[in-house]
Amino acid sequence: MFTSFSTALSALNATSTAVDVVGNNLANLNTSGFKTSVVYFRDLVTQSLGAGLGETQVGFGTGRPLTIRQFTQGAIQASTGLLDAAVQGDGFFVLKNTQGNTLYTRAGNFQVDDAGNLLTNTGERVQGWTSIDPTTGILDTNGAIGDIVVPVGAAKQPIATNAFTLDMNLNSSAAADATSKFSDTIKVYDSLGTDHVLTVHFQKTAPNTWSYNITIPGEDVSSGVAGTPYDLSGASGTLSFGSDGQLTSPASGSPINFSVTGLNSGAADMSLSWNPYNASGAGRITQFGQPSAPSASSQNGSAAAQLIRVGLADGGKILAQYSDGQQVVVGQVAMASVRNAESLIAAGNNNYQTSARTATPAIGLPNTGGRGDIVGGAIEASTVDIAREFTDLIVLQRGYQANSRVVTTVDELSQETINLKR
Repeated sequence: MFTSFSTALSALNATSTAVDVVGNNLANLNTSGFKTSVVYFRDLVTQSLGAGLGETQVGFGTGRPLTIRQFTQGAIQASTGLLDAAVQGDGFFVLKNTQGNTLYTRAGNFQVDDAGNLLTNTGERVQGWTSIDPTTGILDTNGAIGDIVVPVGAAKQPIATNAFTLDMNLNSSAAADATSKFSDTIKVYDSLGTDHVLTVHFQKTAPNTWSYNITIPGEDVSSGVAGTPYDLSGASGTLSFGSDGQLTSPASGSPINFSVTGLNSGAADMSLSWNPYNASGAGRITQFGQPSAPSASSQNGSAAAQLIRVGLADGGKILAQYSDGQQVVVGQVAMASVRNAESLIAAGNNNYQTSARTATPAIGLPNTGGRGDIVGGAIEASTVDIAREFTDLIVLQRGYQANSRVVTTVDELSQETINLKR
């Protein structure tokens, strides 16, 4: 009978711990990325009464309860924060704290400090890739991860144009004289970001044959005269078409190369390549019985521009938007997958750290290697179910009351036993 004191006391202690867990869950009902903890009770070793063959077994109460954090998916809620992100599926954002320790989180409330570091709202540095391959100009995600630093108030360096294309139709019904003249323009940029308008002139000289030449405003080059188009050297020739209206000369794979020298802007000389064919080898210029007209054009240069904003897009890409409308990928957020995530230890501030039982986290790109995806402009809500927590709270309250009743009952019985000696 007297073991009931310790048995009931163990239940009171365990129930108190469970109430603490429920209270913590309810306190984090609105915490982004929070994962609910569940309490599991377990009984203590029992003692056998009588001959020791197990006919009568009396337990010693309940042991310290186990708490397991359940990493289920929370609801994805839209957010107005440009740098907010949510994990959809398995995985964690990777962080570094001020002591250099690696932490993991599901909360994507990110922001940028004055130095451009991407941080959580409690100051941990978000990890990923920001190195640009100098050969391809594409973000390199093959190296080790590090702090994500985004450009802050920086100007984008201009890119000099070195290639352009023109898509158009030339009228096959036009007469082979000056009445067939047609022109189209393309804006290109020099090494300083100054724009120059090139004009491509066409004139039919014979059936299925057109001449072309390219000019630049005379005021743009030192050899020109202001107000007079200047003919560019090497930028003239003949286009030939077949009976089906398709371009035959120059042949596919033979772009038209020319240069622009002596720019008055002080920029370096431009070397330009005009490819009248697309990647599949089909001519961009046709000759059909329709009025001469352009349909599209493109060039690979850009002017200098000021940074307007930085945002986090789907897939964890950090995009920088510039005043010229261009968006450039300047970073990539890394993700870590943990096979036994329930073994992680909560470190506060919505962060987790590995324990001795935690499998080695596998770090890589979102949507690879079993990792989930990253949704930009969203936040993952807490997984706390308020109805379930209140139900558990009522059950635990009744359990605590029942075990406290056991203590008072045993106390009364012990007093009766003591009174037997009187």
